Amino acid sequence: MRRRAFIAFLGGAAGWPLIARAQQTERTRLIGVLMANAESDLAAQSEMTVLRDALTKLGWTEGVNLRIELRWGGGDADKIRRLAKELVDLRPDAILGQSTLVAEALAHETRTIPIVFVNVTDPVASGISASLARPGGNITGFSLASSEQGGKWVELLKEIAPRTRRMALLFSPETGVLLQNYMSSIRTAASSFDVEVKVAPVHARDEIEGVVAAQARDPGGGLIVMILAGDTRYVRRLGVVFHAFNDPSELNVHSCRQPLRFAEKTRPQ
Repeated sequence: MRRRAFIAFLGGAAGWPLIARAQQTERTRLIGVLMANAESDLAAQSEMTVLRDALTKLGWTEGVNLRIELRWGGGDADKIRRLAKELVDLRPDAILGQSTLVAEALAHETRTIPIVFVNVTDPVASGISASLARPGGNITGFSLASSEQGGKWVELLKEIAPRTRRMALLFSPETGVLLQNYMSSIRTAASSFDVEVKVAPVHARDEIEGVVAAQARDPGGGLIVMILAGDTRYVRRLGVVFHAFNDPSELNVHSCRQPLRFAEKTRPQ
């Protein structure tokens, strides 16, 4: 899903101010790119390959008439904010930002340099854009989901595990999905299914196991994991913890499109 969203973004690349100003000029154009992922993330590397290939087809070749300044945030909120300022200080012709946290950091640093975002959960609720139809200002892009999507996650979890009675929303306040954007639809859907909802913020990798264990302790526990795939600090730990509960009698792990993973606990009644 991330790759398709990235390609969709590139489909509108011809509308970038960078390309609108001139198709071929003597001056080398500069694009800043800030990825939320770690540089070792293979999916993110693939996205960069797609970007370079698409720009080349549009007549913009790196090392010829185009320079790309690429930065990797590695899921670190402080680092992402620092890199956002670093890129803005270079005064590029345009900046591509991947993820909600990155888009917010870039929007904070400049009101003049054109910014295109991709893989943002809800730009309106996040305060990044004024509206979907008319984003306004210097920023536009592609969204992954709206605030109403939260209710769909609850519905999907109940469809996967009908016996779910307790649901924890595991997220990182620093780098995860902006939970407040989805809480209204989550609570509405949970109420309709008579499911108890608990917010479970984690501030360190070691806290993840306790949240998962609490949901797996008794029958009817469910988990919606709202951790960005690019946040390697948490994603790797999640893999280890989920593997520990891989016995179907303790925990079943179900995947959904990035940035969310679903995990729900089932136990024979």
